[in-house]
Amino acid sequence: MQGPTSHFYYSQRLRLHYVDWGNETAPPLLLVHGGRDHCRNWDWVAERLRDRYHVIAPDLRGHGDSAWAVGGGYDQAAYIYDLAQIIHQKQMAPVTIIAHSLGAGIVLNYCGAFSENVKKVVAIEGLGPSPAVIAEQSKRSIDQRIRRGVKDRRENSGRSPRRYASLDDAVARMAEENPHLSAEQARHLTVYGAHQNEDGSYSWKFDNHARWGGGVGGLSHEDQHQLWRNITAPVLLVRGTESWASDPVIDGRIEHFRDARLVNFEGAGHWVHHDQLDGFMRETEAFLAE
Repeated sequence: MQGPTSHFYYSQRLRLHYVDWGNETAPPLLLVHGGRDHCRNWDWVAERLRDRYHVIAPDLRGHGDSAWAVGGGYDQAAYIYDLAQIIHQKQMAPVTIIAHSLGAGIVLNYCGAFSENVKKVVAIEGLGPSPAVIAEQSKRSIDQRIRRGVKDRRENSGRSPRRYASLDDAVARMAEENPHLSAEQARHLTVYGAHQNEDGSYSWKFDNHARWGGGVGGLSHEDQHQLWRNITAPVLLVRGTESWASDPVIDGRIEHFRDARLVNFEGAGHWVHHDQLDGFMRETEAFLAE
């Protein structure tokens, strides 16, 4: 695989990383990864689309080779600003976007605020908690939710990055996290997702504090649904039937979109673009060609 080139841009004084797959005269395509992931998880998707698009894949703040937001800054507003900045600085609008999980949630919120900048969207499991989970959360008052959040962050603040004695041990952990991965996929994702520590051990690149950011963060669920209704671009929602994510047709969330359809993938969990790459690409390329 002939890989991309690495570049950096600045957002809120953070040095953020992205990779560029070339073909600059082609229409722009942005690939946005999920939480605790990195931009090179899109390599198989980018390889198949680079002949028709100018593909750019950023590392979210606190992920991959992007800077960590020391002191906080992992809320939706910060992530949305970073996305807005790379689209603005690289003059990508109107842009086509494929995004996963946390990245898809960020993208859908961005699209609702800047609908004129987006041509089409493929969102893999980016709708967040199901209505059932939201209903359970709503039983707690706002002060209880804040106190719970403070307690969780305080308890987790002492969490140290996990260390693996060898790269092979880290690869084994990657494979354990997603049994659908091939040996090649697990090693590729680990090589680009981990760094070697001074003592020779390996740790994941993402900032552990990014685990507790990225939720709606200042947006009510009603506000978020309004943003979805604002999206004028066609949206392809993607879900794996083995995932924890609920079906947005069954739970009714697809009704918040003007122009959206859902594709469920059998034999896939949360990472549909890894678990069922060929099927995902067939559906995605057909959607983009419409």
